[in-house]
Amino acid sequence: MHTLDAIDLSDVRAVYAGAEGQLWELLMGEQIHIGGLTSSLDLAGRAGIQPDTTGVDLCCCTGAGMRFLLRFCNVAHMHGVDATPAMTDLGQLRCANEGLGDRTTFHLAEAVCTGLPDDHFDFAWGEDAWCYVADKPALIREAARLVKPGGTIAFTDWTTGDAGLTDEQAQRFMTFMKFPSFASIHDYAGLLDAAGCDVVEAQDTGRFAEYVDLYIAMVQKQLTYDALKRIGFDQALLQQIAGELAFVQQLAHDKRIAQGRFVARKRA
Repeated sequence: MHTLDAIDLSDVRAVYAGAEGQLWELLMGEQIHIGGLTSSLDLAGRAGIQPDTTGVDLCCCTGAGMRFLLRFCNVAHMHGVDATPAMTDLGQLRCANEGLGDRTTFHLAEAVCTGLPDDHFDFAWGEDAWCYVADKPALIREAARLVKPGGTIAFTDWTTGDAGLTDEQAQRFMTFMKFPSFASIHDYAGLLDAAGCDVVEAQDTGRFAEYVDLYIAMVQKQLTYDALKRIGFDQALLQQIAGELAFVQQLAHDKRIAQGRFVARKRA
């Protein structure tokens, strides 16, 4: 697992409370994860998410994943945990505006220490967000603590790919993305097992490269003005961001980074 001590939670909060977070949402939509609705439907289907269940979304951002699960899987109630006040405030507003406020609860807390009760939820959920958490072992232990025996942990995340990252590549990539640590698919599978879960699936979705191609093309061909507006029309900054996205694109095509998909069951 790669770590970067120079990045911490304050950096992540700054991203999602500021212009950079707005830029990511411009490119990826409210579902700020690779694959959007297609990825969410795939993960929910593989995890066997059932109607009338309750779940906890760790690092929920504005709750787009929760709204997906309520609408498309008919879960009874979703609890979202996020450490950025701007995100939980916006999430509550969006859920209320969509008529889902009574079926969602937001908790302002770190995902590694939520303060929520043991063995309480049918499933724990995450989509391309756990890469922002420094202490991956504590995060997985917390997810396992929160679900009932026999319950499910289902998430996607950015991970190292089959070719791996050099230390130099990891430092540049993680600095740009504000990732304090970066795990492999094997790392996550081991952490799930150590936390008392049986790993049902841990694999590369194969989506990463084509979606980075899409995001770059959108900025270049359609959303240039919109992107500039979100960063104060700073053209030099946009060029810098474009250069780093091109670096991410190359890593993805070289299979050095990937989107991992994970499904595990907590042992009884």
